[in-house]
Amino acid sequence: MAERNPQSGFAIRKTLFVWFAMAIILVVASMLYIGSTGRPRFIDRNLLPSEKALSVYEIATSHFKNTTQFQSNNCNPEDAILKLYMYDLPPEFHFGLLDWKPEGDSVWPNLHRKIPNYPGGLNLQHSIEYWLTLDLLSSTDPTRPNPCTAVRVTDPNQADLIFVPFFSSVSYNRYSKVIPPEKISLNKKLQQNLVKYLTSREEYKRSNGRDHVILAHHPNSMLDARSVLFPCVFILSDFGRYNPNVANLEKDIIAPYRHLAKTNINDSAGFDDQPTFLYFRGAIYRKEGGNIRQELYYLLRNEKDVEFGFGSIQANGINKASQGMHGSKFCLNIAGDTPSSNRLFDAIVSHCVPVIISDDIELPFEDFLDYSEFCIFVRAADAIKEGYLMGLLKGVGKERWTAMWERLKEVDRYFEYRYPSVRDDAVQMIWKALARKVPAIRLKVNRLRRYQRFGRGLKESADDGNFPIISGF
Repeated sequence: MAERNPQSGFAIRKTLFVWFAMAIILVVASMLYIGSTGRPRFIDRNLLPSEKALSVYEIATSHFKNTTQFQSNNCNPEDAILKLYMYDLPPEFHFGLLDWKPEGDSVWPNLHRKIPNYPGGLNLQHSIEYWLTLDLLSSTDPTRPNPCTAVRVTDPNQADLIFVPFFSSVSYNRYSKVIPPEKISLNKKLQQNLVKYLTSREEYKRSNGRDHVILAHHPNSMLDARSVLFPCVFILSDFGRYNPNVANLEKDIIAPYRHLAKTNINDSAGFDDQPTFLYFRGAIYRKEGGNIRQELYYLLRNEKDVEFGFGSIQANGINKASQGMHGSKFCLNIAGDTPSSNRLFDAIVSHCVPVIISDDIELPFEDFLDYSEFCIFVRAADAIKEGYLMGLLKGVGKERWTAMWERLKEVDRYFEYRYPSVRDDAVQMIWKALARKVPAIRLKVNRLRRYQRFGRGLKESADDGNFPIISGF
C-alpha cells in the first residue's frame, strides 16, 4: 500500500473549505437579491400608473393636479411642465412703464441687483403681468430657490407657447390719456406698435398668433389691439367687456386679481368668534350690470349684524376692509361694472365665506377647483327678492360654515402672487392653467398648417380654428 502524503490531504481540505465558503456567499447573495426584487424599497407604488383606462381629459388633468409630487425644491428646468419663448420687447413695453431705465444693451432688469417696483393702490389688483414676467425671467437662474412650473427657452421651436411681455394693465392705468401736442395716447401707440411687431414675426405668422399669450387683465387694457390679436390666448379677469368671438373660455385663461386685503394668517377665529354676519364695503352706485348693488343696499342696510356701506381706497380704506372681512362670517361679492372684482379674492384670503351674486362671472382655475366647497352662489334675480338672501344664509349652519371656512384656509395659497413664486401660488397656477390649454392649441395650429406647404396662406386659413376674421386695426 502506498504511503499517504500529508501535504496533499491538506490541499484537498483547503480546496473544499474555499468551495464551501463560496457556496455560502452565493446563497446569501441570492436571498438578498430575491428579497430586493420582490419588494422595492424606494418606489412608492401609489405613484405608479393604475390599470384604469383614462380619457384624454383625465390624463391631462391628472398630470397637472399631481405635478407637485414630482417637483424638486429648486428650479430645475427639466421639471417644468410648460416651456415658453419670451420676446425681448423693448423696455417701453414692460419695465420701462414702471420708470425702469435699462443698463447697457439689456432690455431686462438685473434681478440680482434691484427689482423694479410696481405701482401700489388699485394698480396692484391687475398686476399679473409683473409677477408672470418676473417668474419667467428667473426661471433660468440656477440660484433660484423655489420650484418652477414654467421655464423660459431661447429657441421658439422648442416652446409650447410664445409669451408677449406687454404690461397692458399698467399701460392703461398710467398712459391712456392724450398729452398734447400728441394726437393719441401712449397706451394706444404702444398697442399699435405691438401689433406691427407681432404680425411681422415668423413665430406669429406660422400659427396666426394662436400660440401667443397676451396679458390683458384690466378690463380696458388692449382695447384697440384685441380685435386684431383675437386668435391669441388672452389672460383676463373676466369676459365682461369682450365680444365672445374675441375672448372666450375655450381658448383663454381667467386669472385671479391680486388681492388688496391682508391675508388672514394663523386664523383660529371660528363661527362664534365672527361678530358680523354679512359684510360689504365698496362702491354702491354702479353702471351697467352693477345696479344690483343699489337694490341690495336698500334691502339689507337695516338688517341686524349686517355691515353694508360705502367704501373706497381713500382714508385707509383697504385696512378697514381687511378688518371688516376678517371679522365676518359671509362677504358679498356683487357684480359691478364688470362681472368680477378683487373683492372675491379679498374675501378668500380673509377666510370670509364669499357670497357671489354675479350671473356672468367666470372663475380662475375652475377646472381644478370646486368653488361650491367654499363659496355660496346666488342668482341675481333671487338675491333681490325680499328676505331671500338673509333666509338662505341663516340656513347655513355652524357645521357647514366651518367646513367652508376650513376649505378657504386650504385654497387661499392658490390666490397669492409672490416673487419668487412658490409651489401652487397664483403664478404657478396660471402656468398650469396655460399648460392645460396646450394640447388644444397644438391641434388648432397643426390643422392650420395642413395646406401651408401647398400654397394656401395663413390669411386664407385663419378661420380653420373656428374664429371669424375680424376687421383691422
